[in-house]
Amino acid sequence: MTLIENYKTTILPKLKEQFGYSNNLSVPRITKVTVNVGVGRMTKDKAYIDAVVDGIRAITGQKPMLALAKKSISAFKVRQGDIVGVTTVLRGQRMWDFVEKLIRITLPRVRDFRGLAQSIVDNNGNMTIGFREHTAFAEIITDQIEKVHGLEVVLTTNAHNRQAGLALFKLMGFPFKQDN
Repeated sequence: MTLIENYKTTILPKLKEQFGYSNNLSVPRITKVTVNVGVGRMTKDKAYIDAVVDGIRAITGQKPMLALAKKSISAFKVRQGDIVGVTTVLRGQRMWDFVEKLIRITLPRVRDFRGLAQSIVDNNGNMTIGFREHTAFAEIITDQIEKVHGLEVVLTTNAHNRQAGLALFKLMGFPFKQDN
């Protein structure tokens, strides 16, 4: 059973019962997934930026957008218009496929993984996961990459509070650490 089918048949009724929602549209769900990479000091290195773009394209299945600096900051040696990040937003079927891949394949491949801390879910019910290496994703062939970079995955929900968002992610199968 795919994650979206599981959400519709199992997770939605459980959340509806647990929080007392009367309407299916008010039940928390993931609305979008954003994948970000900050290029940091490598703003002038075209080969590095191309490698990051290719990596994000392979991971998400769609072309990422380049984030440009809005103003110059001399302390960081950044000029207006320099590339400071690479980002892509997933919605619809690609989003559900990515989340399923994240839960079932990517997180178990992370080195020394012992579960996600519950503190990564914010007060609005959104979750932010940071990866130190993008090699945890199955689409990345480690023999072909020159530089390893980190990335951030943000799962945005329509939950109105932290408890509803955390319950959604737990029912979806995200591996959280147990509270002590």
